[in-house]
Amino acid sequence: MTVLALTGALLAPLPASAVGDGGVYGTRKGKGISASAGQSRIKITQTSGPTGGKKGTLSSTKANWKPPLCWYEPIFTPEQLKDFAENDGRGDVGLRQWWYGPVLWTDHFKDGKESINYLGTPRTSPGYKNYNLGKDGYFWRGYAPDITVVDDNSLCSSLMFWEDAGKIPDVPNAPTSKTLAEYAYNKVEVPGTEIELKPAAKSTVNVPTWVWLDKGTFKEVKVRAELPGTGLWAETTAKPVALHLTPGTSDATTSPSSGDCTINDDGSIGAPFQKGDAGKTPPCGITYLRATDGTPYQLKASITWQVSWKGSDGTGGDLPDGTFETTQDVNVQEFQAVNR
Repeated sequence: MTVLALTGALLAPLPASAVGDGGVYGTRKGKGISASAGQSRIKITQTSGPTGGKKGTLSSTKANWKPPLCWYEPIFTPEQLKDFAENDGRGDVGLRQWWYGPVLWTDHFKDGKESINYLGTPRTSPGYKNYNLGKDGYFWRGYAPDITVVDDNSLCSSLMFWEDAGKIPDVPNAPTSKTLAEYAYNKVEVPGTEIELKPAAKSTVNVPTWVWLDKGTFKEVKVRAELPGTGLWAETTAKPVALHLTPGTSDATTSPSSGDCTINDDGSIGAPFQKGDAGKTPPCGITYLRATDGTPYQLKASITWQVSWKGSDGTGGDLPDGTFETTQDVNVQEFQAVNR
């Protein structure tokens, strides 16, 4: 009775910002089991693109676009749940509900006792007999990448429930291939944008600085997201399509005037300066109109990445373009010179 009373207090409804963090209690190391609803089981693998060097994640060009708030995932087989419940029993039985001690777990999942769902619907959940041992399937539970942004406490808040193997639950917020693709959006790591300049050491006032990126620098990046136990997967692909230059001062012009340099068919950007190009306008470049005074200009280079996806069920489509920006120093000298 003491445990039940304590647990009832722990499960009372709380503000979204105060709930959903099961910590790492109940993690069974080496067995791939976690009692925390704050840990997704989705496996992310990069299948193409650069693997070394400085990298970063994309920022969506659509400010109001967000990945899914939450969904359900398979967590335990019957055998895994029995092991966890009887040897630990501290962890999240739902996205926002935490059970402390084996008694609650064994009462519900072994002895078939009904349990209260404090936040989700229905408000009560029928129990199970002997953890469904002998059956082929999984116990599912809600997951949210960021519980603090899930305003509706009832979303993905069912108590852990059973689904036969090979089936996706017929419930709101069940995972789909698109769910995995959108989750993977924030897992795509693209290379940093360190552009090449001519002249490299120091630019000159009123003389175009040529900007280019070698064709081997930027290639598409593809990641695969898989949810074990479901057969669901999605591949999210980011393809570089444009470079935007921001000189770091209003005393400069860009070529093109928009600052947007397209990516060539071979994957390169702009063109390297060649002997004899002095006086020409570069396809991608900057002309500084004022020298630096000891403090270099902060040249910002932002690559736009076009993002698409395809899934295990034959679906696919586009996701919002993403950008990744880096900054590098540019020093500009005053005297006139010919760029050779």
